Amino acid sequence: MKDKLMTRQRLAAAAILSVAVSLAGCADSATDTAKTDGTISDPPPATVDVGHDHPTEGPHHGALIELGAEEYHGELVHDEDSGSVTIYILDSAAKVVVPIDATEVTVNLKHDGNAEQFKLAASPDATDPAGKSSRFVTTDEELGEDLHGEHADATLVVMINGKSFRGAIKHHDDHAGHDHKH
Repeated sequence: MKDKLMTRQRLAAAAILSVAVSLAGCADSATDTAKTDGTISDPPPATVDVGHDHPTEGPHHGALIELGAEEYHGELVHDEDSGSVTIYILDSAAKVVVPIDATEVTVNLKHDGNAEQFKLAASPDATDPAGKSSRFVTTDEELGEDLHGEHADATLVVMINGKSFRGAIKHHDDHAGHDHKH
């Protein structure tokens, strides 16, 4: 009986040791922060998975503007023929328009030491519900010209559901986000 008990204890110890060695051998080297000399190294950098693709342009072929922590996006479309600038408010994936109850959005622009502010009035799409707009437009040609300026620093400011959002409008040398009608 004593021999059976010792055999079971040895088998249990061997099984525990086997599992421990197996688990240690399977550790992911990217997350293992212990060095062979016994010191601890810095953990690897965290990766962020936001759960959606990042499109390079909006559904109207305009330049995207991140609003908040990608809670929303703006899409800037510049029609050089008419001189108009249109901002569409989009969802977090930058794929679907989001009608909001704002009557205007603002573009704050700094260039050549000057600060200017442009208001884009609500111009609801046919599919926007009454009292809301997903599209905002200005025909002030100066905004389009200033956005092309190499040293222009522009920010979109919009109020959505009582919260103010700001997003940098990036300068694109290749005229991305501009509607070229020929």
